[in-house]
Amino acid sequence: MTDRSFDSWGRIDCHPRQSVSPDAYENLWDKAAAGAFLPFGNGRSYGDSCHNDQGALIDSRMRSRILGFDPGTGIVSCDAGVTLHAILEQAIPHRFFLPVTPGTAAVTVAGAVANDVHGKNHHARGTFGRHVLRLTLLRSTGELLTCSATENPNLFRATIGGMGLTGLILSVDLQLMKVPSPHIQQHAIRFNRLEDYFDMVERVDGEHEYSVAWIDQLATGKRAGRGVLLAGDHADASCEFPDMPRSTKLSVPFSPPFNLLNRFTLKAFNEFYFRKEKRGETVTTVKWPGYFHPLDAIGQWNLLYGPKGLYQHQSVYPADNAVLITARLMETARQAGHASFLTVLKKFGEQRSPALFSFPRPGFTLTLDFANQGEQTLKLLDRLDAIVIEAGGAVNPYKDARMSPQTFDSSFPQWRQLEKMRDPAMVSNFWKRTALALPK
Repeated sequence: MTDRSFDSWGRIDCHPRQSVSPDAYENLWDKAAAGAFLPFGNGRSYGDSCHNDQGALIDSRMRSRILGFDPGTGIVSCDAGVTLHAILEQAIPHRFFLPVTPGTAAVTVAGAVANDVHGKNHHARGTFGRHVLRLTLLRSTGELLTCSATENPNLFRATIGGMGLTGLILSVDLQLMKVPSPHIQQHAIRFNRLEDYFDMVERVDGEHEYSVAWIDQLATGKRAGRGVLLAGDHADASCEFPDMPRSTKLSVPFSPPFNLLNRFTLKAFNEFYFRKEKRGETVTTVKWPGYFHPLDAIGQWNLLYGPKGLYQHQSVYPADNAVLITARLMETARQAGHASFLTVLKKFGEQRSPALFSFPRPGFTLTLDFANQGEQTLKLLDRLDAIVIEAGGAVNPYKDARMSPQTFDSSFPQWRQLEKMRDPAMVSNFWKRTALALPK
């Protein structure tokens, strides 16, 4: 075992953690005590679902080979520790692209499976798990299982979205999608109030593969909820951009002694970001990293939140009352004196995930990022939870670092089914804090 830092992206609880390689774990499984391990991807989870402070983390990055790629079918086979960016490097020259990609390409493929990630095209393609053909899973019993919709289907469903709790994913077979170009013909639609977004989102989603809105969470009065809807489709084959971007040019070298993304700096940023888009609809062709993964261009941008880190709150709630709920969530944060750097709003579609346990469901999802201000931030997050649960919604466990067991139970009442299939050697800080604190 080795001691090194395996921080989550939120950096709320930073300290050295024990780890082992997948190879070492394969020699330890028969000695694994209950709750002694947890797979770890690339540390892009915001909360404590990727930590097991009473055990050791299995560092999946130490196995990161692409095992095979068929340029005819677009099926890629890879080790669990391969990043989505590495898959894109392999696939884009053959005009294939990820069918679903989250806001960063730095996640591992097993992390994308374990969190059943979603992207800007949930209304069209659903979650990442819908495109997983099969995976191999090592259980602490020593069983090496192939899991798919037809082989060990219950374990397959539990592993997708299962936060690494069903065993160690060793490899994944993924179906990519054919595209004329990786780049995006973007439709930027500036809107002046929240109601304008809801008036047009259904039409826009019906016309485009991708759709996501940036919201100015600090705007008030008649401007409350103003923002920019960024819809898009893959550009045609005549696009002249180079397909693969250069490596990251900028990186935050250290954590400043205070939060740089505060109310004052964000108010100026929001004004600039809103005004840089012209009134109405602007159509341009943009490089794929800028549309899908804009913050990947800045290494360690999470350090800008300062030494106390950040909390992310992502929720989903029914469409019927979504305008009111969205406005209440943002106003509650403003009244608490909290400014959100990344305020993202989008509509989830009807596409059903194969996962037993998955966050996306029909309705609207709002994501808010807050610098950690201690107790007042925790109280705010509890209030946001209460608004969402009262509306019949759910809070995202994959990005959480503090929700109560009761909020988790209300969000995911099926959690007991996952608990029954959990590998006894695997547990996380999150699972102990929520599920294992509830009655069976």
